Amino acid sequence: MQRPTLLLFLLVFIISCNNPKPTASVIVHGGAGYVTTDDMTEQQEKEIRETIEKSLQKSNEHLANGGTSVEAVQIAINILEDSTHFNAGKGSVFTSAGTHELDASIMNGKNVQAGAVAGLTNIKNPIDAAIAVMEHSPHVFLIGKGAEEFALAHGMETVPQSYFYNEDRYIEHIEDLDENNKKFGTVGAVAIDKNGNIAAGTSTGGMTNKRYGRVGDVPVIGAGTYAENGVGGLSATGHGEYFIRNVATYDIAAQVKYGTSTLDEAGYHTLMKKLKSQGGDGGVIGIDKYGKVVIHFNTVAMPRGYINSEGETVVMIDQE
Repeated sequence: MQRPTLLLFLLVFIISCNNPKPTASVIVHGGAGYVTTDDMTEQQEKEIRETIEKSLQKSNEHLANGGTSVEAVQIAINILEDSTHFNAGKGSVFTSAGTHELDASIMNGKNVQAGAVAGLTNIKNPIDAAIAVMEHSPHVFLIGKGAEEFALAHGMETVPQSYFYNEDRYIEHIEDLDENNKKFGTVGAVAIDKNGNIAAGTSTGGMTNKRYGRVGDVPVIGAGTYAENGVGGLSATGHGEYFIRNVATYDIAAQVKYGTSTLDEAGYHTLMKKLKSQGGDGGVIGIDKYGKVVIHFNTVAMPRGYINSEGETVVMIDQE
């Protein structure tokens, strides 16, 4: 009479071994592009690495203390937005009109709720505004003045346009060189918490000298950001028009959800095969349902990092 119970126990044990419970983890990126460590001063490289490390450690500490994946993504991206080294928040590039327009998005894989904002000119941390849209409105996507008024009503910190001024970014804007548009930028984070809930977020200042009012992939759910429990979470960076046309992050997730690919295999196929064949440069990071990290980029560099299963902080910039 005990045999069925024993067989059931063995079956549950085998399933558990093949599908281990995900551990809290976080991964971030600072934008795919063509600026390598050879193009940086030692001080610049040091500061970039330190900022990524801080972003990872603060968000991972929050996860370790029982925080949610959405909160961890917010913490990670806030730190990157507050640095001048990344094209998001304070380090945002100039538009062709000499202004700054910032975009961001967030998605909660637990309930597939999402929030996005575009064309912000005076909000210090756009990811905060995107989260507010997700959590406090019936909408998904707010733009321009409407998004700014909503953010202000929900306590977001505002800053003058001068806050975003950066001498190096201004030189890029004035020179208007082709290679400047290949620097890309954008920051993103994906996290999975102790309950297995996944969240992904992305924030950007867009492309250098972008046309006034241009919106890229970052705030478009399914293009620059996607998260779904049981599938994974993804944040993209690069030439946004290609990511929009290919609904890139959802395309990756769909290969997992409706096919037999792993998130890593799907990410490689979409980015390294599909987008690359069209001329679309960029990168993508992710975490699958088991907490495994996904990293793919078809440019020469993409500052990125993650916390591994041993709790070690791994940070890389160039192709390695």
